[in-house]
Amino acid sequence: MTLSHNEDTIVALATPAGVGAISVIRVSGPQSFTSVDKIFQGKSKLADCHSHTIHYGKIYDPVSIVIDDVLVSVFKCPHSYTGEDSIEISTHGSSLITEKIISALVESGVRLAEPGEFTKRAFLNGRLDLTQAEAVADVINSRTEASLRGARNQLDGLLSQKVEWMREILINTSSLIELELDFAEEDVEFMSLDKVLENLDMIEGEIDALLGTYSFGRVIKDGVNVALVGETNVGKSSLLNYLLKEARAIVSEIPGTTRDIIREDLSIDGILFKLFDTAGMRTSEDVIEKEGILRSRDAVKSADIVLFMNDIVAGFSSDLYRELLELTSEERIIKVFNKFDLDRSDSPEADVKISAKTGEGINLLFAKLKEKAVGSQNYTEKTAIISSLRHYNAMNSAKEYLRNARTSIQNKLTGEFVALDLRNAETSLSEIIGKVTSDDILNNIFAKFCIGK
Repeated sequence: MTLSHNEDTIVALATPAGVGAISVIRVSGPQSFTSVDKIFQGKSKLADCHSHTIHYGKIYDPVSIVIDDVLVSVFKCPHSYTGEDSIEISTHGSSLITEKIISALVESGVRLAEPGEFTKRAFLNGRLDLTQAEAVADVINSRTEASLRGARNQLDGLLSQKVEWMREILINTSSLIELELDFAEEDVEFMSLDKVLENLDMIEGEIDALLGTYSFGRVIKDGVNVALVGETNVGKSSLLNYLLKEARAIVSEIPGTTRDIIREDLSIDGILFKLFDTAGMRTSEDVIEKEGILRSRDAVKSADIVLFMNDIVAGFSSDLYRELLELTSEERIIKVFNKFDLDRSDSPEADVKISAKTGEGINLLFAKLKEKAVGSQNYTEKTAIISSLRHYNAMNSAKEYLRNARTSIQNKLTGEFVALDLRNAETSLSEIIGKVTSDDILNNIFAKFCIGK
């Protein structure tokens, strides 16, 4: 009898491709030990070894030529990352060695893993729920302290625990309402309508609190797009160079030096700011500069924050500001006046005054950026936060069903209507942690993972 796709034994390189000190090859599935034993020679068969032990030996190719000296880590079902029999082979970090070992394993009957398939199996085998599985990818892709902390919170189950708690209340409430329907002729009440409404208010309050964390969650997960915009020679490139502590952009008194978007990243208090230094927005007959200006306008449209740079000596660029308001909202703009070292006069339009040459005012600019990005929100390391649009939509769906249930109670409809809406709300919450989900959703989630994870 052939095995199903999820019962195959799979293999993939778990470390980045390329040359390094070591590489790790991961194998998982029911034939892990048998398959590796075909090419591995150590003191004993891996199938006979205890779980969580490491064994030295040699890996041979199909014609019995040594490929490499290796260390093999043994993990027996269910005490492994995937919940299956698993092996990790540590080799010297040569791409040729890893290719030859993986080829030998494939020849022995193992197939190549798909993106995210190890984590998908961990989910299917109950080692992780769906939010924790998604957090694995976020941990791998985290680039700042804040993004790592947020991903760790989700991986540690903070969101899962909150969702499970709400699900249990909904299941209990709907079950008692349905039970009352079986005793309708006897007029038995298992839960008062006041208690039902109290439960609905409590859960809706928790959902609103979670929905309120979404914008913050997206910021710490994905970062903030910041466009540096202004007329030519106001100091956009000088500011970028100062922030990065290197001459990343060419600085010149000649107008139009920056002709394309320069993209760099900056971390401020653990939050990733993606800086886009744009071409000076002016009228130009130069074909290349005109294209740069068009790209600048596109950058403004897609930016979360726009640093509108002005020369404090030349004054406020009113015409360009009006043009910016056609591309973005006023709430997204921070009006920055540069060259404060040359002119100390008052500038009423300025949100912050800086000198890209001396660094004066930069800390205040950082504070303005952070305030614009996250506002006054200040969550602790023990706060459940949502950063996924999938979670956000499921929460909104659950909230809508709860409101329908409340309307049914207020309109004195029978318990069937209330119980149905509560069950639907519970189903929406179940989608978040994977209690209820479709293959399409699973495939979409895990297809974004790297191979080997």
